Amino acid sequence: MISLIIPCYNEEQTLPAFYAALNRVIEEIAETAEHEFEILFVDDGSRDGTLDLLKSFAAQDERVCYLSFSRNFGKEAAMYAGFCNVRGDYAAVMDADMQDPPELLKDMLVQMETGEYDCVAARRISRKGEPPIRSVFARMFYKVINRISNIDVVDGARDFRLMKREIVDAMTAMGEYNRFSKGIFGWVGYRTCWLSYENVERSAGETKWSFWKLFRYSLDGIISFSQAPLSLASYCGFVFTFLSFLAICFIMVRKWIYDDPVPGWPSLACIVTFIGGVQLFCMGIMGQYLAKTYMEVKNRPHYIISESNRKDVRKIR
Repeated sequence: MISLIIPCYNEEQTLPAFYAALNRVIEEIAETAEHEFEILFVDDGSRDGTLDLLKSFAAQDERVCYLSFSRNFGKEAAMYAGFCNVRGDYAAVMDADMQDPPELLKDMLVQMETGEYDCVAARRISRKGEPPIRSVFARMFYKVINRISNIDVVDGARDFRLMKREIVDAMTAMGEYNRFSKGIFGWVGYRTCWLSYENVERSAGETKWSFWKLFRYSLDGIISFSQAPLSLASYCGFVFTFLSFLAICFIMVRKWIYDDPVPGWPSLACIVTFIGGVQLFCMGIMGQYLAKTYMEVKNRPHYIISESNRKDVRKIR
């Protein structure tokens, strides 16, 4: 059985086209191989007609299951809910906006059945159609996180991937609240084959990922998989303490030699302000780690399912 996990948030405009394209791909796969399919839609607290569409799909297609959250918990929670509730030997994560071409699923399955890989993942080799600033910052993020962490996050990697059950179990075993799935996939390892494709724009609607949301998501990834920012704060504290000691020695020597008061109140104020800003910056870094720790120790559930057409779902996890 192949389970397909599709997180949805306000995807009323894209779902009909996506569902039709997915059915075509499933039929093409069925012509060459015998596979059962489970299509698991996770409604992440949508405010449009997404849930009604999912109910209509489930009414006419017994392969379709849906989970509906009590509110918007985020895409990471939606994927985690999918991992916790799929039943297939293989599982795939796909976006419903058609930016993850369903046709790639056939190529993924071919690679998986060679037995050489445990996971087949998709990556974009271009960012055509994206705002230039977003593309620049995205490339910078991949360079930074690969340099300061011990995980391998491939540039252009998507969440779209087909994986064996072992990887699904590993993903659910990592029950951390602050999730960064691209990093978790890299951390668990396994043999991964990368399929490259050109960027595809949304079929309809608008992206739910603004620049600010992506920026915060990237910070979550860095904080979750690297202690380098904490080390940076320590290094800054050491360097400026040393520079302050040198400055004190310079002022004392100047006083002994020239016996004149030390002028330069404006420059002194600038220096104090600068050092104070560095201190606040370092405290902010530590505050981010403390905030993440605070959310973890609360042990709140990742999601709450308010409605589903399956009776065996884990409604709170």
